[in-house]
Amino acid sequence: MVQEILGIHHATAIAGDAQQNVDFYSGLLGMHLVKLTVNFDDPGTYHLYFGDEMGRPGSVMTFFPWPGAPRGRRGSGQVTTGSFSVPETSLGYWTERFKTHRIAFESPTVRFEEEVLVFHDPDGLELELVAHAGADGRDPWVKGPVPPEYAIRGFHGVTLAERDPEAAASLLVNSLGFRLVGSTGNRLRYQVGAGGPGALIDLLAVQAPPQGVVGVGSVHHVAWRVVGDEEQRVWRRTIAAAGVNVTPVMDRKYFHSIYFREPGGALFEIATDSPGFAVDESIEDLGTRLMLPGLLEPRRDQIQQTLPRLTLPAATRGNEAATLTVEDDPTDALTT
Repeated sequence: MVQEILGIHHATAIAGDAQQNVDFYSGLLGMHLVKLTVNFDDPGTYHLYFGDEMGRPGSVMTFFPWPGAPRGRRGSGQVTTGSFSVPETSLGYWTERFKTHRIAFESPTVRFEEEVLVFHDPDGLELELVAHAGADGRDPWVKGPVPPEYAIRGFHGVTLAERDPEAAASLLVNSLGFRLVGSTGNRLRYQVGAGGPGALIDLLAVQAPPQGVVGVGSVHHVAWRVVGDEEQRVWRRTIAAAGVNVTPVMDRKYFHSIYFREPGGALFEIATDSPGFAVDESIEDLGTRLMLPGLLEPRRDQIQQTLPRLTLPAATRGNEAATLTVEDDPTDALTT
């Protein structure tokens, strides 16, 4: 029997300016920059990973910053929204924080008996904070600028917009093991594994919008978790047997990946929990220097000259003005 998919591993989106991205996700949202590396397929751009202290699967949002790239277009066949889990009584704190930092947001609404706060990042990517009564035992990043009692715990779920939600639902249920757990209006909610925060996907039926286009301000793909390589190999065979084109296993250093598209066109990934982000640096040093896979190490000098200078918000709660500065050599982090 195929072991269940456990939930969301990570989601990856396209950003514009790298510094603006770091300022927003680490400095404002209080997510830990757990890995400063490059896009392995395009090493002239950063690949930035934000999550909890260790970058545990289910906590991580990643970005490819491509300055000057075209804007994406929201539409069908696209993950349109990333939702983060926060404690039940925390939205008052977040609305005041957004007001202080002049971040536009919508008035909180109730969906599936959860309170939802919708906002957008500087590139226009739609995000949500979801406050709910159900226990979310995941630990936040306690050294960040947001007090732990209000801080993001990790992903709550993602929203996938579809002209033909039945086709997407068929793949989710019949091939990937998801279960329908609720519906409201044109929104269907599915969960996988043990369910709950971090294991949810909402299918949003949309009336003949244009096909979504990936670009700045849009999600590139969402990855689902499995424990390790053996489980991933079984899932690859299962997905291929369902008639879905799936890639070979790709080594992303911190996890292994396979990729395929759901019927509407959104890119899915199945990623392993291991080996994790501490494979090449200590937990204390995560995100403070440029890390490269072995194949790119001979090109380190060239890559460092290509990447823009980056200033990282300090990992000291309550002292948002302090910084770690990555100078012209992005491996040389200066502590505060």
